[in-house]
Amino acid sequence: MTDNRHQSLGLSDEKVLEMYETMLLARKIDERMWLLNRAGKIPFVISCQGQEAAQVGAAFALDREKDYILPYYRDMGVVLTFGMTATDLMLSGFAKAEDPNSGGRQMPGHFGQKKNRIVTGSSPVTTQVPHAVGIALAGKMQGEDFVTFTTFGEGSSNQGDFHEGANFAGVHKLPVILMCENNKYAISVPIEKQLACEKVSDRAIGYGMPGVTVDGNDPLAVYAAVKEAADRGRRGEGPSLIETVSYRLTPHSSDDDDRAYRSREEVEEAKKLDSIITFAEYLREVGLLTDQSLEEMEKRVAKIVNDATEYAENAPYADPESAMKHVYAE
Repeated sequence: MTDNRHQSLGLSDEKVLEMYETMLLARKIDERMWLLNRAGKIPFVISCQGQEAAQVGAAFALDREKDYILPYYRDMGVVLTFGMTATDLMLSGFAKAEDPNSGGRQMPGHFGQKKNRIVTGSSPVTTQVPHAVGIALAGKMQGEDFVTFTTFGEGSSNQGDFHEGANFAGVHKLPVILMCENNKYAISVPIEKQLACEKVSDRAIGYGMPGVTVDGNDPLAVYAAVKEAADRGRRGEGPSLIETVSYRLTPHSSDDDDRAYRSREEVEEAKKLDSIITFAEYLREVGLLTDQSLEEMEKRVAKIVNDATEYAENAPYADPESAMKHVYAE
């Protein structure tokens, strides 16, 4: 019998099964979107595959009733945890009028949904970091008790926005969690050509905040790190930098051919550590998942994905007359 790691973190059996089902849902939506893209039905996919454990583990450590999240474009697992539905995501993929992110105006991955405190992302990478810091500042000034949580890739950690946001958050001791989802590649640039330090988390000391690197394929390790960071933020102890290390299993996007810059052997090797497999193994070892319960879960998820696809495919596009809405002062 394996140690019940989740119980030592204060997570119930039901909660970790919900975590796994959310990870599985993110993966299955993503896989369906690739098929739809290749069939010419949706124009663009930017994938979460390989990063679901980090995303879901982190989001489960936050307060879904009051915290604000500023996700980056791969964060399907984060937004699903915070209340977006498979249908919402499919409407975005098909660019339909009901897409909650932008009414079908913006490419997928620009998540935004006011009712769930998901703050809209912008097209230039890393702009969400100073935004998250600004929201944390507003919360502190108003005496609120929320933390803000923002994510970005390791390529983003080299952008000015990251450094300016981190510095400001450190100086003003703001309740913000900066989580770098290090997936080893900034499009085609490998990590060793992106930063001279060993870890992204090494940068934290320069901004007067703790920095930690965790296994991004282990949702429980990520949960523990984010929970600790959230608790620190709520106590007024300031920001934290968390680096989750995983691997991007797909090309950068549906428009990219990753064969030009990484070997198939490298990708196949990474697939052995895929959290969809490894976390299921943990759940089996602690007696929470059986062949039968996994099959039932997969059926539930498949139905959700099928229903979402069907609904979004048949939903109307935005009226041409509404083209200026939410764009130029309308």
